[in-house]
Amino acid sequence: MSIGLIQTTTGLDAGKSARELSAAITRLAKRGASLVFTPEMCGILDRNPTRLSAAARQEADDPVLAALCTTASAQQVAVHIGSLAIRVPGSPLLANRSFVIGPDGRILARYDKLHLFDVDLPDGSCYRESASFAAGTSTAVVDVAGIRLGLAICYDLRFPALFHALAGAGAEVLAVPAAFTRPTGRAHWHVLLRARAIETGSFVVAAAQTGTHADGRETYGHSLVVDPWGEILLDMGDAPGEAIVTLDRGRIADVRSRIPALAHARPIPAPAA
Repeated sequence: MSIGLIQTTTGLDAGKSARELSAAITRLAKRGASLVFTPEMCGILDRNPTRLSAAARQEADDPVLAALCTTASAQQVAVHIGSLAIRVPGSPLLANRSFVIGPDGRILARYDKLHLFDVDLPDGSCYRESASFAAGTSTAVVDVAGIRLGLAICYDLRFPALFHALAGAGAEVLAVPAAFTRPTGRAHWHVLLRARAIETGSFVVAAAQTGTHADGRETYGHSLVVDPWGEILLDMGDAPGEAIVTLDRGRIADVRSRIPALAHARPIPAPAA
């Protein structure tokens, strides 16, 4: 199957994001993609919690979600929206929420990011995702475009138990949309994505934010597709754009039969006192 990836430098204008993403999805669908992946926070990327909260909308009113559902239906292509900032009724915090949209424009699955990134980095950057977002409480695996897709978001990448759970639930492809910072991206992005692919015998698809954003942050880019053996099939570098790559589903069974780690996994007992 052919999949498309979009790498963006998302800013503060959700309407602009909706138009640009819809155009990119349309181009990728015409090139033969049956499933298109977008990055984390592809509608608005803003680390100012007051401004982000004011701009966020509930699902029914989100302009990016509405536009991409319409585009998916018009182009008969499935879309994985890496995530959007979604207002949750009755909560002061938002959800960092992924959506999987079918080729008929219907929402097939949702996933709220489980692990929140709160950290002070050596370069002086400070991130407090919990200032704006509530952590998710469940995992998600969905059948779409002929594959079984497991959902994760950005910082989730550092928690391998999540990916083992997704693969154990039948996921063949693991989605890791992200807005990795440049320092951590340079150090860890490639090795962590390859590790998650190797550990689970799965394809890993990671559409990423890149460049300098309107809120002042700098993201790493390098959207990747990694095969179940850990080989990098696509690296989009650090420029915004779109790309298409073909996945051979036969590789999953081949790799999992050669190294049946998923089948051999056992519960880990607590260390002795």
